[in-house]
Amino acid sequence: MRQSVLLRRVLLLGLFFVVLPCFLFMMLNLPSTNSKSEREDFGRESSGLVKNNGHTSDSQKLNVIEEGTEGIVYKDESFHTPVVRINGSLGKGGLVSDGDGRSKQNQSTTIETKKVSAEVTREKIWEMEDQVIMAHAYLRFAPPGSNSHLVKELKLRIKEIQRVLAHTTANKRLSRSALQKIRQMEATLFRAQAAYPDCAAMATKLRAMTYNTEEQLRTQQNQASYLTQLVARTMPKGLHCLSLSLISEYFGLDTEKRLFPRGNFVEDPQLYHYAVFSDNVLACAVVVNSTIFNSKEADKIVFHIITDSQNFPAMSAWFLLNPPSPATIQIQAIENLKNLPSNFTSSFKFHDLGDLRFTSRFNYLRFYLPQIFPSLSKILLLDHDVVVRKDLGELWRIDMEGYVNLAAEACDNTGDSVNRIKTILNFSEPVIASKFDGDTCIWAFGMNLFDLDEWRRLDLTDALHKWLQLGKEGQLWKTGILPIGQMVFYSHTMALDRRWHLLGLGQSSFRVVSELELERATVLHYNGNMKPWLEMSIPKYRVYWVEYLNYNNSLLLKCNIHK
Repeated sequence: MRQSVLLRRVLLLGLFFVVLPCFLFMMLNLPSTNSKSEREDFGRESSGLVKNNGHTSDSQKLNVIEEGTEGIVYKDESFHTPVVRINGSLGKGGLVSDGDGRSKQNQSTTIETKKVSAEVTREKIWEMEDQVIMAHAYLRFAPPGSNSHLVKELKLRIKEIQRVLAHTTANKRLSRSALQKIRQMEATLFRAQAAYPDCAAMATKLRAMTYNTEEQLRTQQNQASYLTQLVARTMPKGLHCLSLSLISEYFGLDTEKRLFPRGNFVEDPQLYHYAVFSDNVLACAVVVNSTIFNSKEADKIVFHIITDSQNFPAMSAWFLLNPPSPATIQIQAIENLKNLPSNFTSSFKFHDLGDLRFTSRFNYLRFYLPQIFPSLSKILLLDHDVVVRKDLGELWRIDMEGYVNLAAEACDNTGDSVNRIKTILNFSEPVIASKFDGDTCIWAFGMNLFDLDEWRRLDLTDALHKWLQLGKEGQLWKTGILPIGQMVFYSHTMALDRRWHLLGLGQSSFRVVSELELERATVLHYNGNMKPWLEMSIPKYRVYWVEYLNYNNSLLLKCNIHK
């Protein structure tokens, strides 16, 4: 009995002497910490990593991002608070500061962490968008009317991802559920890939989807363009009211009071003759008012306004009630012009492609100026959507040196291919390639001084008819009057400085025109759909137009036309 008790004591003592050295060895090899706060942080961080049911997922793996030589940032891909180690010290959500010297480093690290988070979020957004595209492509492989489990799952995943995209921005962290839905979509796409392994068929289907999408976009763009042009050509309610009021005023006048004064000046070749073709009363009023207001010799100005018979009474009444003194004015109806060719209207029919800008007869009258004004030697043609800001008298003193057309060019000297005639003429046609240089700069309509004598001598109207005949045989140019003008007056145009004629003020609200350009320009041209008399006009540029209308006029007040 004593021997057994003695044996147990010996065994216990032996076990004690074996365990004690092991315990001391373990204590000596534990990781050291420098302070109480660091040990607490280390403990918290360790406990946070142990939780989560004893395992970690791919989205919880830590990426290491080097921050110079001062420390390392550990970034959790599931967008939890980053763990930052600086010089061996650990903290959660920031740096463990050893003093004031660490504060700037803490701020810098926080900013860098936010940038990384935003970049990761953007990548996830792109990934989700790609997933939706692929899912739609796989759905197209399913037979029509198919309601299989895979089809239902793809539709469900698409809705889930689209819902996540609708509530996600680049500066917003993705939630755990969002990341889970991305992984679920990946799994579904993997099963779809196994079900539809034909890569060639998938590529064909994607190309077909791309083509269909582009066609739909092109159709929508054409429809939007047409509707915009329709709005631009539609008479606003106020202008319609004004036209009716003016017609009433015109027919209320005695016959002798319907005649304009200074009628004997309309054919005097020594005066400055301006032509405007339009059916818009307010537009013509602004052109006339701005030209006269800024002219140094207004008494030498003669305006020739050509409208149609429907708008002739209203146009006449406006200038009879608001005479452009001291200038002279003549109003004519296009139907009463005697020297136009009998086929004038039909000559340009092939250009009618549904674009309302190219169906107006007024656009093509400019090609018959020598016939319309047989007694004049020169005439300055102004479009009805311009505003004259400075005196135009200097143009009449320019020696045109045998050129027919004096116009501002639409391109600059940078060598850019924009606004070159190769963009509006079809140089694949030999007759075009042999006659023109594609890099020639386009000149602009809107403000053009024509030498009618030289025009008649060169018989450019006959050249016009030849080009029109060739145009009916093949597609030689883009729709509109500009390409025809470039061909007829090719090598017969003298270029003006671009400051004379500033273009594009009615084309796009995104076009940036500097204040310096606006102030230096002699003529402002609102070419495009955003005309200054429409509500869709660009306010920044419209202010230059409205200053030449008297909005206190009783007829304008009656028709609720205001600035």
